Amino acid sequence: MGKLYILGGRERRLLLKERRPHWSWYEAALILEVDTESGAVRTCVQYKTPLEARAGEDASVNFHSSTLVGETLYTCTTTEVLIFKLPEFKQVGYISLPCFNDVHHVVPTPDGNLLVVSTGLDLVVKVSLEGKVLAEWSAVAEDTWKRFSRDIDYRRVESTKPHKAHPNFVFDLDGELWATRFNQRDAVALNDSGKRIEIAVEKPHDGVVCGDRIYFTVVDGKIVIVNRHSLAVEQMINLQEISREDEQVLPAWCRGLLPVDERRIWVGFTRIRTTQFTENIRWIKTALHQGTLEKPTHIALYDIVEKRRLQQVELEPYGMNTVFGILPAIP
Repeated sequence: MGKLYILGGRERRLLLKERRPHWSWYEAALILEVDTESGAVRTCVQYKTPLEARAGEDASVNFHSSTLVGETLYTCTTTEVLIFKLPEFKQVGYISLPCFNDVHHVVPTPDGNLLVVSTGLDLVVKVSLEGKVLAEWSAVAEDTWKRFSRDIDYRRVESTKPHKAHPNFVFDLDGELWATRFNQRDAVALNDSGKRIEIAVEKPHDGVVCGDRIYFTVVDGKIVIVNRHSLAVEQMINLQEISREDEQVLPAWCRGLLPVDERRIWVGFTRIRTTQFTENIRWIKTALHQGTLEKPTHIALYDIVEKRRLQQVELEPYGMNTVFGILPAIP
């Protein structure tokens, strides 16, 4: 796997000691191609959401968790789904709906439609390629439209926080639809079966099914590996302990994951900026102390059998300050 696509965004420049709300941190969505053998990096896509599809000029624009099927890339910003034909990155599809707020993930279904995680509404929606809503699943045990309104265009709403669940990632497991839930530290089946995977160590983001395993990233730098058949946690790997160089370095936000094989895995890390972060996240507040340094945004390859880091690529020199997705590049 010599080349990778990395999806994320470029942060907005701030004045000295300037603070901005979380919904305005990033000014452009980026896709980079990284040659992991030569070290070469090129920008494939630089994108900004049109004003009519976002809350305002200061609203963040970055690519979130995405899916690659053959030569078709399905990606999303906070209010849009974009479809690209690779390797030329020709845009061949676009959907933006009023129920899209803080969209975190998109994945195609076997019947030719799309599953979209509208995190801001604690909702997973199934939509056609023409933008028709076909089905909806709440990530919490309630009717979505008792808390929200179908008459509001949530693309124009800056933030709906606090979220009850904050679903991040959707995946299919033997015909059942599942979603990770950040606040509950779990993944749940959305079909009312009551099935649940507890990820108690911290809050999860990605849930990638690969063979007999499900790989979950946990934001404080851990990978939780679950058996897809028993739904039992088989292993928890602390990547911060593997790659710790200095206790004065603030752990990066762990998000974005690509298994290479049963022992090697690429993982993304986003810099946590102490001047921006205001949310009450326990593990970050524990790590914050005077003199702490910020670890740059990067991706790293780990051997999870021998527990060692094999490679690291810093992304900030190429304009990427947040990582959401890692995908294999088209040859």
